[in-house]
Amino acid sequence: MTPDWYAVTGRIFDIQKFSLHDGPGIRTIVFLKGCYLRCKWCCNPESQEYHIQEMTLGGKTRTVGRDVTVEEVMAEVRKDRTYYRRSHGGLTLSGGESLAQPAFAQALLAAAKEEGFDTAMESTACAPYEHITPLLPYLDHYLLDIKHMDSHKHMAFTTQPNEQILANARRLAVEAKELIIRVPVIPTFNDSPEEIRAIAEFAASLPNVRELHLLPYHRLGQDKYAGLGRTYTLPDIMPPSDEHMQALRKVAAETGLRVQIGG
Repeated sequence: MTPDWYAVTGRIFDIQKFSLHDGPGIRTIVFLKGCYLRCKWCCNPESQEYHIQEMTLGGKTRTVGRDVTVEEVMAEVRKDRTYYRRSHGGLTLSGGESLAQPAFAQALLAAAKEEGFDTAMESTACAPYEHITPLLPYLDHYLLDIKHMDSHKHMAFTTQPNEQILANARRLAVEAKELIIRVPVIPTFNDSPEEIRAIAEFAASLPNVRELHLLPYHRLGQDKYAGLGRTYTLPDIMPPSDEHMQALRKVAAETGLRVQIGG
């Protein structure tokens, strides 16, 4: 019996259209609520908690989070079918961490594939692998964050160690249709040539991995912390310069990977 993917319910906090940086072509991004990490630089702090919240920005308070069915989401995704066809784009799941809602994520991806859309997911892979396996038949591009090779530093900046993430990356390199490694480049955390080289060497050691994306830190989400009644704990760091990012790109490319700046 075919599952009724369209009746499955999950919790999202945004749907963003016409994205060009979250998978190939023009994408619609669905942002799911909930995450296992608490990265100090997170630009979507409203994604971290699963529960519905209120956030105040510019003097206006809005509700963050709503429960929707897969059909409600797909009704929005379908509107841009023409753009996907022309650009080889499609649907991308983001968050938060989609693996925190594995049944909903699977249903979204399955419905998208049923309707002929390309699919991608931005993910930390910080979850049991049994949450990942059911998604893989419906997932064209796994965009996996590798933030640091040192587990202690990873925990200090994200609240979680990295052993599970790295173990899952090794399996995904074999089992996913396409695995692309992405690195958020964060000053004071992982922006030295040595740290980027270590991540790139790990990525290059994975079978079937050909691409590495370096994502420069930005401060666009900083005001959200105050809007949620939280304190942003990296207030003094600045985005890396173009020159520094190019130098890191060169270091990473020495591993033989195709390396680009940005998603």
